Amino acid sequence: MPKYKNDQKNKTCQDILYTQNREISWLRFNERVLNEATDKSVPLYERLKFISIFTSNLDEFFMVRVGSLTDLSMIKQPPIDSKTGKTPTEQLNDIFKIVPSLYEKRYKIYCQVEQNFREYNIYHLNYEELSKKEKDFVKKHYKNFIKPVLSPQIIDFHHPFPHLINNDLYIIAQLRNKSKGTLYGIVPVPNMLSKIVVISNSNSLKYMLTENIMLQFIDQEFPMYEIINKSLIRVTRNADINPDDEQYDVDDDYRHHIKKILKTRGRLCPVRLEFYNYISSETLNFLCNNLNLKKQKVFKSKSPLSMNYVFSIGDQMPKATKKAISYESFSPTTPPFINSNENMIKQVIKNDILLFYPYHKMDSFINLIKDAAIDPNVISIKITIYRLANNSKLVDYLKLAVENNKEVVVLIELRARFDEESNIQWSNELEESGCKILYGFEGYKVHSKICLITMKGKNKIQYITQIGTGNYNEQTAKIYTDLCFMTANQSIGKDACLFFQNMSISNLYGKYSKLLVSPSNLKFQILSLIDEEIKKGHEGNIFMKMNSLTDIDIINKLSEASNAGVNIKLNIRGICCILPGIEGKTKNIKITSIVGRFLEHPRIYCFGKSAEDIKIYIGSADMMTRNTEKRVEILVPIDNINIKKQILNIINIINKDNVKARKIKSNGKLEKLSTDNNKVKIDSQAYFLKLSKSYLLNKQYKKKNIVTYVKNIKDKIIHKIKKFK
Repeated sequence: MPKYKNDQKNKTCQDILYTQNREISWLRFNERVLNEATDKSVPLYERLKFISIFTSNLDEFFMVRVGSLTDLSMIKQPPIDSKTGKTPTEQLNDIFKIVPSLYEKRYKIYCQVEQNFREYNIYHLNYEELSKKEKDFVKKHYKNFIKPVLSPQIIDFHHPFPHLINNDLYIIAQLRNKSKGTLYGIVPVPNMLSKIVVISNSNSLKYMLTENIMLQFIDQEFPMYEIINKSLIRVTRNADINPDDEQYDVDDDYRHHIKKILKTRGRLCPVRLEFYNYISSETLNFLCNNLNLKKQKVFKSKSPLSMNYVFSIGDQMPKATKKAISYESFSPTTPPFINSNENMIKQVIKNDILLFYPYHKMDSFINLIKDAAIDPNVISIKITIYRLANNSKLVDYLKLAVENNKEVVVLIELRARFDEESNIQWSNELEESGCKILYGFEGYKVHSKICLITMKGKNKIQYITQIGTGNYNEQTAKIYTDLCFMTANQSIGKDACLFFQNMSISNLYGKYSKLLVSPSNLKFQILSLIDEEIKKGHEGNIFMKMNSLTDIDIINKLSEASNAGVNIKLNIRGICCILPGIEGKTKNIKITSIVGRFLEHPRIYCFGKSAEDIKIYIGSADMMTRNTEKRVEILVPIDNINIKKQILNIINIINKDNVKARKIKSNGKLEKLSTDNNKVKIDSQAYFLKLSKSYLLNKQYKKKNIVTYVKNIKDKIIHKIKKFK
């Protein structure tokens, strides 16, 4: 066991004055996402999307984190949270106290946004708001298109309580019949139906949600019964399955094992019951008894239970309206330092290249793989895959490389949560094409983002290495901010080669000279780098940008650095378990969080001040215990001075953001940064967007000038010919 790792006893004795619970921190982050829907500078349709994102985030939180805590609460001696000293049950109680206020806040914001939509002639209607003609239309639609696909069921001795699928919508009705007395009926809302029913989209868009139409006419599904009351409900189930905790035969096919686990995901125990607007006490008791749920896990929602419909209404809006209430269209550009017409292998050999998604196109990296696939000097391509786009060009070029007799090794992590099925399909397809497929390890997910191209050089082997902060996914590269580093540095290449060799023989603790790799040396090296800044005292400087910070050893070391006078700036999008600005603990730590149009995703770690002396690492690892101890992660050092300056410029703008950035206070809450009238407002994402557009404008300007130049030359030649004649 590495020396840096605290044992459980020490962790339970942790000083909790400057730490906060990860679940509470996450709920505060998600509230920050919801608050984007109140920002009037955000286009109206995008504000509705933020409400939808908040809702889907909360769904996943219950499936994963509440599910995990529920499992832990059942252990005889449950683990104690090192940041608060609380048991899993106490943490769950805290969550259940906070969440109802978030439901209320969502509803208030939702009502305001929906009201604003009406100014653009977009109406989300209730049945009572419809005209007689519109009601007739809805009745006819129900009869012809909804009713034929419904599967109503009564619940009695012969018809037991059904399995309610995770996060699917159901209508439950309390029924009365002379012969059978009181009982219940339930109708699933079919997933194959459209989320919305458009009533009119000529001069205005009017629509109803399909589940609300079903709720209106549910009595038609139980003609033998009187409807006493009816409710729309949704059950969320524990989906935090960790295959490493499952017992399985080592000879069993790994893909088959993952498939079996996925089948159980939808049947795991309920962790939440939601109802829309109203439910009778009798019906609620009936559901809680059958679902084995306590009432603290029941939540009332006055806004739609599922917000997936939000992305459906965009297709129905008039184009002009949609354009007016959406973000301005944006297409990533090729940066000026890349020549799209030149071979990418040659360009990377000449100079290290850094791409900044989504402002830069991912095409430059994809073209690197394409060029490698057809280059006669390329021997092999090796890559780790965590999540891929549906139609992946990367996969096409990996298969092309196999066709051209290159060795292609793909280390694919099947356990990328909620992408397992997709990864199974990709692994099948790649293996069938001739790629060599490796999988992750028991107890350790492979989360690294690394690609190695090996070439025959003059009397030697030559490497090109790519290491990024995000997945090889062409779709998310357009909506996540990430860094992609491509280099012909041979020291990095040798480490990358060693990494893939170690992965193929399940050696998690290999030694590397340049790369920081977990669980081998990453955490120890980060702690050592912080120690170097501690020695500098007030001259020390640390900047870290990541998604989440939970690792207690890193937290304690940052506190130590703060007490030594080191200037520490953290930019953490999501979970942050350290509390800043606490005297004697974290006084010199400042923390901001950015939520905007794009999902902030880079992991950047800087130690020192000047561009010449600063040590910069980028890669896949957050400073979470699961990343530093239970995942295979990679951070790469940036030695190239020009790339360093690029990254420092990015950091500089991020640190100046006073529009989308929020300051984390010493109580863990987020606060908007104060901006007086004399201070320039800076939205970092808007800044990078503008910069990216200027690249495109410059290219267009140059192209226009070339055309004009050629035309002028042509005119001069024609003029001389005429004059000669």
